[in-house]
Amino acid sequence: MTFQEGGSFGGGRVQSRRGGGRGGTRGVAIGGGVGGLGLLVVLAIMLLGGGPDLGALLGDGGTGEVEDDATIGECTAEQANTDRACRLSATLDSLDTYWAPTLQAAGVDIPEAAEFESAVSTACGQASSSSGPFYCPGDRTIYLDLGFFDLLTSEFGAQGGPLAEMYVYAHEYGHHIQHATGVFDDADRGDTGAGSDSVRVELQADCYAGLWAGHAASTVDPDTGVAYLDPITRAELAQALDAAAAVGDDHIQEQSSGGVNPDAWTHGSSEQRERWFLVGYEQGELAACDTFAADPL
Repeated sequence: MTFQEGGSFGGGRVQSRRGGGRGGTRGVAIGGGVGGLGLLVVLAIMLLGGGPDLGALLGDGGTGEVEDDATIGECTAEQANTDRACRLSATLDSLDTYWAPTLQAAGVDIPEAAEFESAVSTACGQASSSSGPFYCPGDRTIYLDLGFFDLLTSEFGAQGGPLAEMYVYAHEYGHHIQHATGVFDDADRGDTGAGSDSVRVELQADCYAGLWAGHAASTVDPDTGVAYLDPITRAELAQALDAAAAVGDDHIQEQSSGGVNPDAWTHGSSEQRERWFLVGYEQGELAACDTFAADPL
């Protein structure tokens, strides 16, 4: 997707953290690279018995001091189209605007966002570069290791591209919407299996990502009066669908163990993840993303 000329994004929206970070109340990280962790050996642990509680895999709560806690500055549309960090900041601006009515109705603020390298301490535990992007309900923060997208292509076989990256951001933002609207409280997020609540939570976040993508070209920046993005092309849509398929549980299991075990699924199959993204993208209504009412998934 291409950010339209005339836009200006960011202005401190994303923290760039190095070293320690926030300690605090222990929670359960959600997402973990929108389908598992970056390294296949950790993926195998998670998908073949570790379950969706990434808190245990991320380590202890951590109370290390922040060594570097800067912010990503304001970016132009041209920079957002060429620089990964600026693309993150601009995408989050678009997501903030799109989801503002839902968050306001729930009385919840936009999420925090932190880009990190190597390691970061969160309210859900200590995360490393192998954690991939995830959402921590404990501090309502989306954590993003931008190097994950290189793993997405090299380890998961995704073709990559801007909309593939933006899909990941939108998915993790979807978890904040679920937290705000009570989905996390109602779901059994410790369950596993093809029809489990864990899978329904993740597929709903995929659907929410599709909702945002379908409206991104008509969502207007209130500060500039310019729509954030040009309309999505067929090739760009293929990037997002390819990324969704690459982090399907069945695809990851095949890569890590050579077999597929639906009873251990926590995020959904490649086919399910593509399909639910398209449900949001094509139907464009929040009600269409009720994965908990879908039978079968």
